[in-house]
Amino acid sequence: MAYRFTDPAALRAAGFDAIIDVRSPSEFAEDHVPGAVSMPVLSDAERAEVGTIYVQDSPFRARKIGAALVARNAARHIEERLMGHGGGWRPLVYCWRGGQRSGSFASILQQIGWRAEVLEGGYRTWRRHVVARLYDAELPFRVIRLDGLTGTAKTDVLKRVGALGGQVLDLEGLARHRGSILGDIDGAQPAQKGFESALVAALEGLDPARPLLVEAESARIGALRLPPALWVAMRDAPRIVLEAAPEARARYLAGQYADLVADRGGLTRRLNGLRALAGHATVDGWLDLLAAGEIEALARGLIEAHYDPAYGRLRREDASPVIARLKAGALDVASIEATARAVLALPDFAKSG
Repeated sequence: MAYRFTDPAALRAAGFDAIIDVRSPSEFAEDHVPGAVSMPVLSDAERAEVGTIYVQDSPFRARKIGAALVARNAARHIEERLMGHGGGWRPLVYCWRGGQRSGSFASILQQIGWRAEVLEGGYRTWRRHVVARLYDAELPFRVIRLDGLTGTAKTDVLKRVGALGGQVLDLEGLARHRGSILGDIDGAQPAQKGFESALVAALEGLDPARPLLVEAESARIGALRLPPALWVAMRDAPRIVLEAAPEARARYLAGQYADLVADRGGLTRRLNGLRALAGHATVDGWLDLLAAGEIEALARGLIEAHYDPAYGRLRREDASPVIARLKAGALDVASIEATARAVLALPDFAKSG
């Protein structure tokens, strides 16, 4: 039995007990339907082997070997992960295009007595939905950018606005990157397709009648590109600008850099990457501060010689209107709370609450 995907809301309403991705681990790692679990019926090496035999030797031989591998891997998944399910269990199974891999696994599950269904068109059906949402149409949201110089706690304010009931989209969290050359977050960034799937999942269920607050970003966050529909909506959006004194920003950034400082070698490499922009003498001075453990002074140096000039270049031609300028204060917990509440008290948010 095949399930025809229309949109994520309908998929949720269908009430499947699990969504199972039977593609290879590398395919799953690049992207998958949100909420899916990986149960590959062919490993990456096995998939490559079967494909080579299919092209270079015999399609029939490839199918025989593939069937044996699929049956063996399916048995392992059943024994190790599925034994606890009762007879009414209803999973949705998919592969790349809804073909042999998902059909074979679903058939085995059905023979056991489980109510397994196959996603018609497979992963490609989901990917077409993502592309249509982020590349082929305008986003139906009234976007407002949360802007300000580096170190004004924009991400923390954004998260607090969300916790207080505001409608937000945390792009840096989805991209696993803090949006600057020192912005790596533990672990690699997702693949571009995986980032786009996470974006679509985050947008589902949001109310187009309410403003959507996003942190101001360039067209890229680390190695990832913002899809056209989102970038256009952000580029033309009005802004709320956070302001704070340089010493408060330096103190805040020093706290944010704690994980980076713990990896002195990694931070040194990142700072050396700024030599072409900041000059050798400036970077050498930063490295001296790092070696001396003067992290707040290092943050102040980065603010003055790198972050603020870069922000000025980025905003030089930004003609989007400024809704409000908010003094972010000491950038401690209390001031972040106060700033978030000040955002929600602005007319654009208060009238939609």
